[in-house]
Amino acid sequence: MKLDRAGYPFIAGALAPAAYFLLKKKPGAGMPLLGLAGFLAYFFRDPDRYPPQHPDLVLSPADGRVMVAGPGEPGVAPPGDWQQISIFLSPLDVHINRTPYGGEITRIAYTPGKFLAAYDDRAAAENERNELWIKDGARTVVFRQVVGVLARRVVCRVQVGDQLVAGERFGLMKFGSRMDVFVPPECVLQVKPGDVVRAAETVLARWPDA
Repeated sequence: MKLDRAGYPFIAGALAPAAYFLLKKKPGAGMPLLGLAGFLAYFFRDPDRYPPQHPDLVLSPADGRVMVAGPGEPGVAPPGDWQQISIFLSPLDVHINRTPYGGEITRIAYTPGKFLAAYDDRAAAENERNELWIKDGARTVVFRQVVGVLARRVVCRVQVGDQLVAGERFGLMKFGSRMDVFVPPECVLQVKPGDVVRAAETVLARWPDA
């Protein structure tokens, strides 16, 4: 199992004092820190995924549970007519983010904000977030990293002009958080609230056959 490099400082920060206390024969202090290091390694895991490569499919950009699947919520969806899929990530989910659709990144917009719990109805509109637009011909998909009460930072490793394929890694969110995906109204949603999804493998929506 690979680990994302963003986790190395956190894991080392727990391992170093754990090793110190264990060498000093103070297991009461060392073992909890060792357990924390193990959890952090688990949190920053980066498993391989095998995305289906089909031009009509919109894939999940994150692991988690679907909270919203339907018309775009007022004040949450970008201007225009959109359908919305919102995914809640618990601290136990894989937090590596993958692009839901292949194309060119045409816009990235970071917005500072609050740190409400990611499942709070206000989180999508008020929390710190990072929004990306990807375009392929006449098709556009918007996806948004939203921090939560524990996730105080989003990591985005792409920039405007980058060409991505569906399922490609583009960043991560640290600890419990939320991912919103917006697709045009002609797309047919393939998930419903309560569904568990896997990044790069679960199909969230699809364009109708030409």
